[in-house]
Amino acid sequence: MPPLTSPPVAHTADLVVFGGTGDLSMRKLLPALFHSDRDGRLAPETRIIALSRGGLTDADFRGKVDAEVRDQVPADDLALWQRFLGRLHHLTVDVGGQDRTGWQALSRLLAGHESRDRVFYLASPPMTFGPFCRELELAGLVTPDSRVVLEKPLGRDLPSAQLINDEVGAIFDEQQIFRIDHYLGKETVQNLLVLRFANAFLEPVWNSLWIDHVQITVAETVGTPGRRGYYDHAGALRDMVQNHLLQLLTLTAMESPARNDREAIRDEKVKVLQSLRPIVGTEVGRFTVRGQYAQAGDLPGYLAEPGSTPPTEASGRVETFTAIRAEIRNWRWAGVPFYLRTGKRMPHRRSEIVVQFKDVPHSIFPGGAPNRLVLRLQPEEGIELHIMAKEPGAGEIMLKPVPMSLSFGKTFTTRVPDAYERLLTDVLAGNPTLFMRRDEVEAAWRWIDPILDAWQASPDLPEPYPAGTAGPASAHELLGRSGRAWHEEEA
Repeated sequence: MPPLTSPPVAHTADLVVFGGTGDLSMRKLLPALFHSDRDGRLAPETRIIALSRGGLTDADFRGKVDAEVRDQVPADDLALWQRFLGRLHHLTVDVGGQDRTGWQALSRLLAGHESRDRVFYLASPPMTFGPFCRELELAGLVTPDSRVVLEKPLGRDLPSAQLINDEVGAIFDEQQIFRIDHYLGKETVQNLLVLRFANAFLEPVWNSLWIDHVQITVAETVGTPGRRGYYDHAGALRDMVQNHLLQLLTLTAMESPARNDREAIRDEKVKVLQSLRPIVGTEVGRFTVRGQYAQAGDLPGYLAEPGSTPPTEASGRVETFTAIRAEIRNWRWAGVPFYLRTGKRMPHRRSEIVVQFKDVPHSIFPGGAPNRLVLRLQPEEGIELHIMAKEPGAGEIMLKPVPMSLSFGKTFTTRVPDAYERLLTDVLAGNPTLFMRRDEVEAAWRWIDPILDAWQASPDLPEPYPAGTAGPASAHELLGRSGRAWHEEEA
């Protein structure tokens, strides 16, 4: 009998991380790469080269990584950790400046390995993407087997996203560009596709005949301490909805692809974005909500977050919470609202997709409730199907909703990998399935931009909500007008 799982494929590559000493690298990329190394997915020759303006030597960088990342390494793996540190290098580069020393040093380090895959990971602000790619071309470092990874957010609106895509696309072919959204690397997100397309009982009811509405929530308990300078120019709509929430929406709503290949899934996701009903003009006020958390007890408001830049006029207008009622204009989903919600300083940290089914056509039992499918992305990944069951006891039949639960951590004995592990493995393998294509990114911005424009033109400020609560009152009214409620309000 053949094995149920394939042995890991060890990829040989030079992985060059621009912004290699930054927060993303230390918190996510380097721990993910260590686990990939430990699991045998990095070939012995693979090198990790960090680029920054820090002036560090290799030894300095390895010491920094050891100090900041080692606490994420199990005690039994310290020997493997030392091997991993040996893969690390650091070079100081000047992007857009006159000093070519760092680029010459990178050329020397990569020389002789032109046949090896080269992955350039841009863990840096989006305005650096174009200049960095031009520097790579100027230094003669882009080979046919090179790939470039772009972190979100990709621009601030459609024109800026198109400009970045044009600048990067002038150096790299589209198949070499990997636009990353780490939510797509989560086990639950990938299981959503398996749940839908590998189980016959769900597909017949996955449509407007049986589904009442869908809720997609990404809630955070943290605020923005020390980050107001960034958040003033981003806000929840750009920071979360344009990428994370719309990605979850596309995977929930997409049609079954003809095959499981690199482009078929992305083709279907783009079709969903192109089918979103535009929210424009006065409809923005009816179908969207924006809020900003205010002080509540010991929790500071957005304008008083410690360690942040002084508040400006833009600070008072930025949203830390948004909720949207979206609709998809196609045969499968006509008339089914998709409620998107994200916010900071919420009462609980959770990311989930809730598929609310319609009630049974005719119930012969009192006290029933519609079925509900909950896909949890965090904090504990898993799937729950809420069904009606009879409470034990004699006498009259009493119904109670009960969950049929699948916890990945409890069900599977293998370690559940971090999302970045999966995505970095796919980058090294050259598999773009879980990454965004140019037309996908731009279709998302086309839907988002009219909402942004209406908010910017409005004299109204975001509606305040006390820090630690579930958002402004208007968010509850968004569902309440149609007799619906957010998932946790019915729990």
